[in-house]
Amino acid sequence: MLSESLVQLPGEPDVRLFVAQTRGPADRVLLVVHGGPDWDHTYLRDPLVRLEGSHRVVFTDLRGCGRSTSGLADDRYTPDAVVTDLLELLDALGVERADVLGFSYGGMIAQRLAVAAPERIRRLIIASSSIPPVPADAYDDWPEAAALRDTNACAWADDPSPELVRADAVECVAANVWREQSQAELLRRLAQVRFSAEWARPFLAGVLTPARPQQSQARLAASGIPILLLHGRQDLTFPAKLAEQVAAEVATATAVIIDQAGHMAHIDQPEAWITAVASFLAEE
Repeated sequence: MLSESLVQLPGEPDVRLFVAQTRGPADRVLLVVHGGPDWDHTYLRDPLVRLEGSHRVVFTDLRGCGRSTSGLADDRYTPDAVVTDLLELLDALGVERADVLGFSYGGMIAQRLAVAAPERIRRLIIASSSIPPVPADAYDDWPEAAALRDTNACAWADDPSPELVRADAVECVAANVWREQSQAELLRRLAQVRFSAEWARPFLAGVLTPARPQQSQARLAASGIPILLLHGRQDLTFPAKLAEQVAAEVATATAVIIDQAGHMAHIDQPEAWITAVASFLAEE
């Protein structure tokens, strides 16, 4: 059972974040940061809601997304603004220290949150994302991936709208899940997502700053935060080999690579995915 609310944040501009929470212990909070960024959080609810009881799972829509405040000026959509929002959200919820899971674009926001306020994070999960930048030749040794990656052309590249962001997500289904039988489930979830185009505008205008923090790997390593790099072996957005590389280089990082799973690994292989999450979070 999820309880839903709008949480008012302090300061300017006026921002309210839509929040959905499970029941769970006050000292075991998992903050979930969705990707997109012009999506909402709902495509990540399952299987994470299964953690109810062991964790208080907090899903939120980022500013400009889903049921959170939108209609802000383009220069108000920045990764730093989102980090401030998330810290203020934790304060408003009375959470001193949380576990954090960031998915895809949200994985880079989660990194930025960790380097900005490492004392607020107990354990960090970077799911279907990457700490180092993706090299231009990352998929050159996988010719079969080229055709699927070509479907990632942005439908909203000229005139962004929520309808075109949705159309783009639907067009990319075959590239985002690896198992053909997973496509229907992803389409079902996309039908429930409240898409926006708030972040697409500053992106196309060239004013959206990168979400990945500078020198992220070195700064995360220095923080000492335990990190799980959770990835599908067939991810066509962020190559799994980058997760394995970081795990080999950072003492506090562990990589779990799930076979027969694409970018939406939690849909392709939900049991293996949630088992990895639960096992990592259970550690002290």
